Order: sequence, then structure tokens, then C-alpha cells
Amino acid sequence: MDIAAFQGLLTPEGQGLLGEIGAADVDERTLLATASRLRTRHPAELVGAALTQARLRVRGRAKFGADADRMYFTPQGLEQATRASVARHRAQRFAGRLDGRGTVLDLGCGIGGDLLARAHAGVGGIGVELDPLTAAVARANLRAFALEDLADVRPGDAAAQDPDGHAAVFADPGRRTSRGRVFDPEAYLPPLGTVLAIAGRAPGGCVKVAPGIPHEAVPPGAEAEWISDGGEVKEAALWLGHLAGDTPRRATVLRPGREAATLTAEPDLGPPPIADWRRYLYEPDGAVVRAHLVAEVAARLDGALADPRIAYITSDALRATPFARPYEILDVLPFAVKRVRAALREHRTGTLTIKKRGFAGDVERLRRDLRTDGTEERVLVLTRVGDAPTALICQEA
Repeated sequence: MDIAAFQGLLTPEGQGLLGEIGAADVDERTLLATASRLRTRHPAELVGAALTQARLRVRGRAKFGADADRMYFTPQGLEQATRASVARHRAQRFAGRLDGRGTVLDLGCGIGGDLLARAHAGVGGIGVELDPLTAAVARANLRAFALEDLADVRPGDAAAQDPDGHAAVFADPGRRTSRGRVFDPEAYLPPLGTVLAIAGRAPGGCVKVAPGIPHEAVPPGAEAEWISDGGEVKEAALWLGHLAGDTPRRATVLRPGREAATLTAEPDLGPPPIADWRRYLYEPDGAVVRAHLVAEVAARLDGALADPRIAYITSDALRATPFARPYEILDVLPFAVKRVRAALREHRTGTLTIKKRGFAGDVERLRRDLRTDGTEERVLVLTRVGDAPTALICQEA
């Protein structure tokens, strides 16, 4: 889809076509017939652009919910866009810290996910996007929600922007190339060092990074926040200047219909104690593990680690926490397929969930070998204590 085809979607004919396609069946089985029927009444390029947009909107619901049906996307823009729940969480910090004063310069705004979230929160700004088509899509998204008076988008090179006059900078450098994901922060587009330098010239800043960013890549004085949504770590962000909190590391867990739960580093807290397995096993949320805050969760649970290198907490206390999922331990045994299979049968195991941490075995092959046929739901946790592979048979607590 080129810019001309996309601009055609914004015309009355294009809008009518999008509405017609939105009410039609555009799955793979009927796509060819739908396209042929529409091409008898509309230009082929416009039909192709509308069908592409309709299918992207269906995919976009996973990130944007019902709002996706009003939005515009490119395939790459949708892939790289921030999930709406995460963008709203970040926008709340911008809104709270800026308090209506000043605008945000958004470097590499993509289709405008974060720009939209901030504008919905009352924070204005300018998005900069290198690709002209993606910039046009972002502008159309602002218009779709009547937010063009608060924010705008212009084509440009993020690395060449001057933050002067803006209260803060937000940057989302590209982390994908034609060969796949980029893990080295200095291979981002633009490199992390470049966007940090630009953001550092504004009173406040936020740079979106991959959740696997090495802790040593976090600049001094910045706050690193890891965010999970629905139990899955989505991304991390580096907060700078007056947008940073007074903690070096933070884990945030987003929960539908509830306030975000956040956990911060406690500098005076030592490592958790080491102990034998107790009654319960807690699996820390991935954001907690990425943020190196397992000790903070263990302290809240009166917990310990069975192995200092493995992020499983064990405790005799059963306590509700958004930062870890509890399981009741039914059995602990050295790992051996025959022995584990026999123990699972003793526990009348039918539906089996297998989790592993620090265990190198092939889970799917093991599942076939275990052949559970009972009636109870169990959780098999595979880990190690020291050099000894260990299996724990658990149930949801």
C-alpha cells in the first residue's frame, strides 16, 4: 500500500468501502470472492488498500480492542505498536508529571499508539516518523479520534530532531531489521545512545526499549521500568529527568479492570534466604524477574529460594500478590521420567501444565512420555537445586 492508495481510503468513497468491507466476511476462504465483487464497483488499488486495512484492523484488536476498528495501520506499524493498555499506563505518568504544562516530542511515533494515548490523557505533542506512509497513518489516527488539535505528526529523521521548546521527549527506536529482532541497544534505529542524548536535552524523557535490555545499558540516574500485561512481559522503558522516579528499577503489572500494581527496588534489602522447599511455590511475574526484584517479592511473602540462581520462591505463607503466582506443592522428587510418571499417576493427574526454569529438557517430548490420563489438574514444575534436576508436582493455590 502506497500513500496514494492510503489517501484514497480517507475519501468519502474510501470510507464507504471500508464500512462495506467491515460488514463483510474477509477471511481467507472468501477473500478472493469479496475482492472480485468489490472491484466491479471500485478501483482495484482502492479495494486492495481497503481489504488490507480491514484485515489489519482485525489483527489490531489484540492490541487496541474495539478502537482498532476506527484506526489505520501498516503491517510493520501494527507489529511494532505499543499495546494500548501499556501506552495508557505511560500516558498517565506523562499527564501527572507535566500537569498540562508543555508538549512531548515523540521520536519514531510509528502509527501513533503512544501519541494517541497521551493525547487522550490531555498531553499534546508532535510525532516524528521517518516513513511518509506511516506518518500519514498516524495523522489519520489522530483525526479518527478528533485529537488533531492536541497532537500532530510530521515526516522526519528522529536522530536529527531538536527537543528545544518541548517539556519532554518520548522515543521508540526501531528494534527490528529485515533479518529479525535487534538485541544490541546500539543497533536500534536510531541507536539507544542517540535517542538518550536527545531525550537528555529535554527536562524529561522516556525511551521505550526491549524487555531484555542489559541492566548495564541503563544510564546513571535513569529509572528502568519493566511492564507485564496479562502475565506476559511486553516491554521496558527508561525514564529520565523529572519523569523518573526515585528508584532505579520498577516492575509494573497491568491488570484488566484494576489499578496497575508496581514494585520498586529496596536498596537496603539483601538477597533472599536459601531454604528447602516449603508448602507453596511462587512463580514471580516476568517483569519482577527482568527488574531483578525477586528478593523484594520474597520478603513480602516471608519466602526463600531453593536455589539462589533460580527465580522460584518458596514459603509456608499463602498470600495474595499481583507479583507472583502461587502453587501448592504436593510432591518433590529428583527428576527421572519413570519416577515422575509414577508420581503423576499417584496424584491422579489428567490435565497437566508444565513449567520450567533452569531445566534444559524438551517439554513437549516429556509431555508425550508422561502420558497422563487421570482426572485432576496438576502443574509440573521442572527446575534444579544446585546441580540436581528437580520435579515438583503442584496444584493451583
